Order: sequence, then structure tokens, then C-alpha cells
Amino acid sequence: MTSQVSSPAEQAEPADQQGGPGSAGERRTPDGGKEIRRLDRVIIRFAGDSGDGMQLTGDRFTSETASFGNDLSTLPNFPAEIRAPAGTLPGVSSFQLHFADHDILTPGDAPDVLVAMNPAALKANLGDVPRGAEIIVNTDEFTKRPMAKVGYETSPLEDGSLDGYSVHPVPLTTLTIEALKDFGLSRKEAERSKNMFALGLLSWMYHRPTEGTETFLRQKFAKKPEIAEANVAAFRAGWNFGETTEDFAVSYEVAPATTAFPAGTYRNISGNLALSYGLIAASRQADLPLFLGSYPITPASDILHELSRHKNFGVRTFQAEDEIAGIGAALGAAFGGALAVTTTSGPGVALKSETIGLAVSLELPLLIVDIQRGGPSTGLPTKTEQADLLQAMYGRNGEAPVPIVAPRTPADCFDATLDAARIALAYRTPVFLLSDGYLANGSEPWRIPEIDDLPDLRVQFATGPNHVQADGTEVFWPYKRDPETLARPWAVPGTPGLEHRIGGIEKQDGTGNISYDPANHDHMVRTRQAKVDGVRVPDLEVDDPTGDARTLVLGWGSTYGPITAAVRRVRGAGDRIAQAHLRHLNPFPANLGKVLEDYDKVVVPEMNLGQLATLIRARYLVDARSFNQVNGMPFKAEQLAAALKEAIDD
Repeated sequence: MTSQVSSPAEQAEPADQQGGPGSAGERRTPDGGKEIRRLDRVIIRFAGDSGDGMQLTGDRFTSETASFGNDLSTLPNFPAEIRAPAGTLPGVSSFQLHFADHDILTPGDAPDVLVAMNPAALKANLGDVPRGAEIIVNTDEFTKRPMAKVGYETSPLEDGSLDGYSVHPVPLTTLTIEALKDFGLSRKEAERSKNMFALGLLSWMYHRPTEGTETFLRQKFAKKPEIAEANVAAFRAGWNFGETTEDFAVSYEVAPATTAFPAGTYRNISGNLALSYGLIAASRQADLPLFLGSYPITPASDILHELSRHKNFGVRTFQAEDEIAGIGAALGAAFGGALAVTTTSGPGVALKSETIGLAVSLELPLLIVDIQRGGPSTGLPTKTEQADLLQAMYGRNGEAPVPIVAPRTPADCFDATLDAARIALAYRTPVFLLSDGYLANGSEPWRIPEIDDLPDLRVQFATGPNHVQADGTEVFWPYKRDPETLARPWAVPGTPGLEHRIGGIEKQDGTGNISYDPANHDHMVRTRQAKVDGVRVPDLEVDDPTGDARTLVLGWGSTYGPITAAVRRVRGAGDRIAQAHLRHLNPFPANLGKVLEDYDKVVVPEMNLGQLATLIRARYLVDARSFNQVNGMPFKAEQLAAALKEAIDD
């Protein structure tokens, strides 16, 4: 017997609206066993101590969900400390996953299910959990000392404070140790597998595939097969516990999102992984070796780790002793004819600023990948923010314009990277690629593109003289420009006859000789600005279904998901609102001014204190209204919808 699946028109709420999981039917197993309910979406949050393996647990559940065919969005959230004090609130690590049978855009505002591995995890996350939600609690950790660490004077499992929730007390640690008693492990070693027990239980509850996780565990612990089999046994024990215990009378099904995706081959991908693949694809499409000069910094380090695995694609990775050396090596590689990249976060951008200015002066292609995080200074290394926009725009001495590209979703990091490479190579300029921690660590389904659909990024290196002097002598001018792009020729060092000066002192137009002439400097400054202003970017597309909305919400970067989810809510309530999202922040799309003029009100949500709004106000003299958040977390759709509704009604 199969369950009834509702059509999109029959669903109780618009897609991506987080008001609890939407039920779409129920059935019982053929033998009259436990009830199975059909849901259209679910938000699960795994939470525990930093050593409890919550990121691995969430990642495995996500991978199986992706293979099942659901649309999904994730939000990993973990401390900056390598190992925060065990059992404390600062040490709580969590992983939230929103998956559905339809198109979704965010990891969800509030979890429908919270898995709390200890008192700290419960206390840190309970404020986000709506009444009526399910809470699975590891009761073994709710003893006097762990509870005292987080300020519980009495057990919340016994004092009535959780009466408004559907609480499932499960002795996860005890059950895991019992399941592994025949493996000869110490108690401490056995306890480490309790996250796999929890994963098995949740996999049973939501009918997730299991083969992939078992294969993953055996591969991960291939050198320690006894540990691999212990984890597999804990995983299976969790599944069996859900099947047999009376406490879990219901399991749930979320059907694949068959109508959410165009036909193609898909995989789950994080923003940093998509960006890494984008760099490799750009290198191949440009027929250039890829060179990464980088210094490890959260949350950008994963790109260095990933690219170091791909020497077979001609990728060279250089882990430098500091940020300055990293970008210096990258700029040297650009001079040598490579597709050069440096990866960092906000503090590293500050250190790289002088070399970025040098790249502007030398007019060489260079990708500066900034995975933004909370600042200033060290700030919040593992939390997200969008506060580097003005630094990318102006954070160099002198007039040093640099194009800026910003992806909007984890999967979009691939396409945005190709776009940034296109600009860098075609216009011979450094380019900023502004991602952030939310995109970097979050994941979603990604349609693997066909090779033939990727852009042709091949460039022509200078091969000989390009200028004839008055006396008829043919010479090479390193700053003689393409009349369309204003790009200078790219001459690979060692090419006979193409020797030219290099360095940061101002160049004479054309010849590249050192020049202190005021008129020449004025000309060069204006020319470099004109080159960036002339970068070809697509017109801004506006989503305005009725064509008569009077309020426009304008975003950039990772706010796309929450903004779009909020816009759906506002429209679902009967209000009219238009939406536009910027990928290119320097130069702006040519039609941006006209778009802004078409609306009475412009709202700009940002995870900063109004940096894009400042630029919009200055450039277009538009009274852009900021809606800002700088708490290290992405916007919630509900709060954005309320702000947009207020703007419409104002």
C-alpha cells in the first residue's frame, strides 16, 4: 500500500515556509506495524559536544538524503576552538539540515527535531525549538555534574520544563556500549560511536538509505577495520532500536523532490567544494595551469585542502608561511602565465592589500577568494558575515579598482568562480570573489554541468612585437591595450623580445617605463578605472510577477536563500514585492540605476551594517533602507518576511 502525495497546490504552506513539517498522508506497514507518516519537509538539528561528531553525523545524513533525491540545505555551526571545554555551552557543535520533496532555499528557521547529546546541547538550542517539536535526548549525560556545568539545578527531563515538547529519552551511551560489548573496545572507545547510534535511529525515523553510510565508515577506518565494524554495528543498532522500541511509534517519509530539479546528474556539494571545482574547471577551460598560493585560515582552508588533491589536473598548491607570501607567490605565478589564485578570509585580505594593489598596477589576472567571516580582527572565525564588501571595494592605497563577484548559494560558487576567472583573464585584472562562511560550509544539490556547456576561457599570450616606432622599429609595449577591453598584453617571462619592466612604481602608458609624470599618472589611473567600469556583466534580472510591485528587495551574496524564502511568504500572504539579487558588485550591472528608479521603496538586507546600501545610496541617490544582522548567523526567513511586510505597509 502506498501513501497519497499532495500536489504543490494542495500543500498547506508555500515552499520553504518553516512552520513545522507539513503532513501529506499516513499509512501503516503491511503487517499492521508502526505508523508511517508522509511529510513534505523536515528540519533536523544534531547538537552535542565538539567531540561528539555532530558535523560527521549531519554530513552523513545529508549525503544519504541527497542520494535519495530530496532537495536540501544545511547549516553547520561549530565553535572556533579546536577543542572547547567539554560539556560547556561554548563547546556546543550543531548541524542543521532542511530537506523536502519540493524546492527549498534555506536550512530552515527552527528545527522540527532536535537531537541533544548532552545538557549543554539542549540548553544552547532549546530556544530555537518550537513547542510541539520532537527532542531526542541522551539521558546518560543528564547527571549532576554535566547539568551543573550549564546551570541546570534540576533535570529538565524531570522538572516539567519540557512538557510542551515531544521528548524521547534515549540512553544513547549505554545502548551504544551494549551494542559494542563483543568488540573488545574500552568504554571510552565504545562511547565515541554513540553519534553513529543516533544516526542509525534518525535514519530509521526518516527512511534514509543506509548502504552509503556503511561503505563510508569502512573506507574512513580502512586502516582500523575493528573500529569500522564497531561504528557500523552502532549504526545498525540505532536503526534496530527505532524499529523495536515502543517510544518511537511513528516513522516518516519525505518523498524525492522529483519536480524541483531539471533532468541531469546531481550530487550534494558545499560552497567551498563547488568553488574548488570551479577553479579547476576554469583552469581547464583556459588551458592554463592552476596555482594556489595560500595560508590556512578559517573558513577558507578547505579550498587549499581540496585543491591539493588534484595534481592530476595540473593544480599546484603552495602553503605559504603567511598571507603576504601566499599572495606574493600567486602574483608571481600570474606573471609566469598561470591561472593564479589566493584564498583567505577578511583578516587575510587586510594583509594582502598591498600586493593586491601591486596586481592592479601590474594589470595581471589574479583571483582573490575571500570567504568572509565575522570581524573585526580575529572576530568570529567559524561564523558568517558579509562585512568585507567595502574592504574589497576600497581597501587599498590610491585608486586601485578591482572587480567584485559574489555567489549566492553553495552550488552557485561553481558558476561564480568561472565568471570571476573570465573577468580576470579577459581584462587582465585582479578579481575579488566574495563568498562567506554560510556558503562555504553549507551544502545543497548541484547539477553537474556538461563540459561542452562551460565557457571558453582561453587567452592569447603575446608572442612578438606589437608596436611600430616612428623610425619603423618594431618593439614590444607591455601596456599597449586592447581597444575593447583595455587589457594589456600578457607576456610570459622568457619569451624572446618581450622583456619588460615589472614593479609597483607607476608605468608610462604603452612602454611600461617608470614614470613620475603627473599627466601620465592621471591618465593611467583613469584608464585602470575605465577598464573595470567597462567589464561586461549581464543586466540585473528582476523577479516581479505582477509587474506592479512598489517595493523592491535587493540583495547580494548568501542572503539570496533567506530573501527568496521571505519573498515567497510575503507573496503568499497577498502582498506584492519585487526581488533582485546582485552577483556583480563592481562594476554594477548597467541597468541597476533604472531598476532602482522603477520602485518607490528599496530594502537591502545584509549581514553587515549596511555596506551595499551605502554604495547604492552614494551611486544612485536612492533612499535604500537597510535591514541588518551581524550575529554570525544567516537571516531567518520569518524575520525577513516581517521586515519586508513592514516596508510595504510603511
